[in-house]
Amino acid sequence: MSHQTGIGASDSLRQFFGKCRDGQYRVVKVSITGDAGPEMNMDESKERSGSWDEDWDSLLVPLVDQDQPAYFLYRLDEKDSSSGFLWVFISWSPDHAHTRQKMLYASTKATFKKEFGQGQIKDEYFATSKDEITLSGYRRHLAADAGPGPLSKEEEEMKEIKESETRVDIGVDTKQQTLGSMAFPMERSVLQSLEEFLKKGHDYIQLSIDLKNESILLKKKGMFTIEELPSLVPEDEARYHLFRYKHTFQGEATSSVVFIYSMPGYSVSIKERMLYSSCKNSVVEIIEKHYNIDIAKKMEIESGSELTEQFIMSEIHPVEISSKPKFSKPAPPSRGNKRITKAPPS
Repeated sequence: MSHQTGIGASDSLRQFFGKCRDGQYRVVKVSITGDAGPEMNMDESKERSGSWDEDWDSLLVPLVDQDQPAYFLYRLDEKDSSSGFLWVFISWSPDHAHTRQKMLYASTKATFKKEFGQGQIKDEYFATSKDEITLSGYRRHLAADAGPGPLSKEEEEMKEIKESETRVDIGVDTKQQTLGSMAFPMERSVLQSLEEFLKKGHDYIQLSIDLKNESILLKKKGMFTIEELPSLVPEDEARYHLFRYKHTFQGEATSSVVFIYSMPGYSVSIKERMLYSSCKNSVVEIIEKHYNIDIAKKMEIESGSELTEQFIMSEIHPVEISSKPKFSKPAPPSRGNKRITKAPPS
């Protein structure tokens, strides 16, 4: 637990905290000032201009002083159950700042959050380089948090027991998720390539799992056409693929993002099948939620030869049947003309 310095918020900062929650302000910078009686004061503030992710780099990054620690509050567009806006708290402490300043800000952080109100802080993180302050840096922070934390010795042993028990029921052709959803950390190149994909820097990303180190790796990225897509799928190893399919639908040019999980038949080990199946959901979640990449269709294949343009088009734009044909009741069998019978004379 950090030791508190006794430094509090100035009256003007408290007043500003009271009025900055109405959605007008996007970012607030707070600094500790005063030598004789230091206190927290508002340094700068910026009003919103666009959505939270559009404003991030243009409003927040210019406020960063390369040599001086500071606190930043960044307002998201999301609200809590009481309709109050949620905020991200960033503790900025550059590596080459004076040691006394870094210690002062570190030990006052808890007081700052208490003054503002911890209930409206959705997320917080610590940044030491300007790259970590950017939107890409924040998304890397979110992706890293989505991965599993370090396990204790007891948790490691329990994990091994569960995995050994699970392997008993796994067949060579098993494709269902045999373990609960797992999340492996993504290397930096994966996160950067997802950021570039979002900005349409390339249309294809291929990811693999490092089975030994249990991490997600980038295998390939670039601009590829639908005709080239089948040749990119390995025939002897599992992969995740993210592909932006540019096409024409109903006379209009459009594009759709597809997530493809390729798992060859008998050439992949049981462990590899199990890990790819278990990590698939967490990979998709990071792509969709942390990078706001809208996946139109998720599909699973065994071979790249399945990825024809006709197949992908039918998956993205399935043919809709407007109405079901009515069932016609068959006519009863004909028995000929009715015959009139007379009763026999008595």
